[in-house]
Amino acid sequence: MKKHKIVIAVTGASGSIYAKQLLDKLIIIKDQLKDVGLVFSKNAEEIWEYELGDNSYKDYPFKIYAKNDFYAPFASGSAQFDTMIICPCSMGTLGRIASGTSDDLITRAADVILKERKKLILVPRELPYSLIHINNMKLITEAGGIICPATPSFYAKPKTIEEVVNTVVNRILDLAGFEIESNRWGDFKK
Repeated sequence: MKKHKIVIAVTGASGSIYAKQLLDKLIIIKDQLKDVGLVFSKNAEEIWEYELGDNSYKDYPFKIYAKNDFYAPFASGSAQFDTMIICPCSMGTLGRIASGTSDDLITRAADVILKERKKLILVPRELPYSLIHINNMKLITEAGGIICPATPSFYAKPKTIEEVVNTVVNRILDLAGFEIESNRWGDFKK
């Protein structure tokens, strides 16, 4: 089984529950992980505390890097991180990545992942999209990134907000190449 070296970035976009559920799932599949780097944007911690009512982002067993720590291993392609997930991804972060502006660790790491032809998965939670958002998503897609909007599915009939969120989180982990247990299309009955 392949062991992943992965960067998780959390930005100040609404949707901290997506990041929390993603980090919770990574703990469950820790046997598939070689290394995890975690970085928060300037507003991410504040939004997490506001939306989730706690500061549990500090409790995960992953190394947290400062937003301007350009000595973080994943700030260079030589560290060979294979995947970066930005969840949730603000449109400001998405726009800076699309324009090649590497002004903090998140945008620098995304730039590295793209130039090394590795997996960059952005999870925007914005709606509706402006033409600027769509064009930035197009640029990132053309550069090899994957846009995975935080749009849940309902065919598995989720009953809690966590189950709804996990329809997105499971899709993110599928895209990243992890082996996970998940409801799949066709696994349910009419």
